[in-house]
Amino acid sequence: MLEIENIIFPANLGEALATVRGIPGSVVLGGCGYLRLGSRKIRTAIDLARLGLDKIVETADTVEIGAMVTLRDVETDALTVGLAGGVLAKSVENIVGVQLRKCVTLGGSVAGRYPFSDPITALMAVDAELLFHGRGVISLQDYLEGKWGRDILVKIIVPKRQWIAAFTSVRKSVTDYAVLNCAVSKSGQDYRVVVGSRPSRALRVTTAENFLRENGLTKKSAVRAGELAAESLQFGDNPRGSGEYRKKICPVLVKRALLEVLDAA
Repeated sequence: MLEIENIIFPANLGEALATVRGIPGSVVLGGCGYLRLGSRKIRTAIDLARLGLDKIVETADTVEIGAMVTLRDVETDALTVGLAGGVLAKSVENIVGVQLRKCVTLGGSVAGRYPFSDPITALMAVDAELLFHGRGVISLQDYLEGKWGRDILVKIIVPKRQWIAAFTSVRKSVTDYAVLNCAVSKSGQDYRVVVGSRPSRALRVTTAENFLRENGLTKKSAVRAGELAAESLQFGDNPRGSGEYRKKICPVLVKRALLEVLDAA
């Protein structure tokens, strides 16, 4: 059961940042989809719902997704549906059900660095960046790999490169969390291959990316890139699947995603 003693609605981002840094143990609320699953008592919660962070905006070079945009908005908004072949929209469409996707925020999923997150895998494949109110802009990959101080995530920034991208996953049921997920993308001769829910955090597979860069994308090279991904990554066990099972399905997922990109190119 989730218990909150005190909830604060900051008037601006500066106040929100001062609160999160000034009150030990304070927690920034997203959609609370995952936060409420455990038994936890929060002394001070910070709700960002009144700060206008629920917009998806297009600029000349980017699509900017506010931290409080829900997964349902990501799934249905014309800007995200049309971005990189809809890879981000596709990555969220099977997460539990519409009711949950209308609550859970993209910023909450990203800021929480959840290793089972489908959208994180898709965002890594399109070189997403994050804007924090305190530290400014950093890459999603750097955020996942580093240790950062307390801050407020403002938006997720996706550059509008000519990505052709695809997302795929294996689930025990359609609306379950993924046993393993994969996103790949191609822009010219540049490639991204990302595998997540291993069950640890999503990682780019640079061996597979370099192989594709050197050999191009064909049906044959897609198979080899999948094999390289399985050979390069470590896989673990959790209640959804064993590391051995994940290692066996990894080449298939990577190949499927790459063939989808090949067909769309």
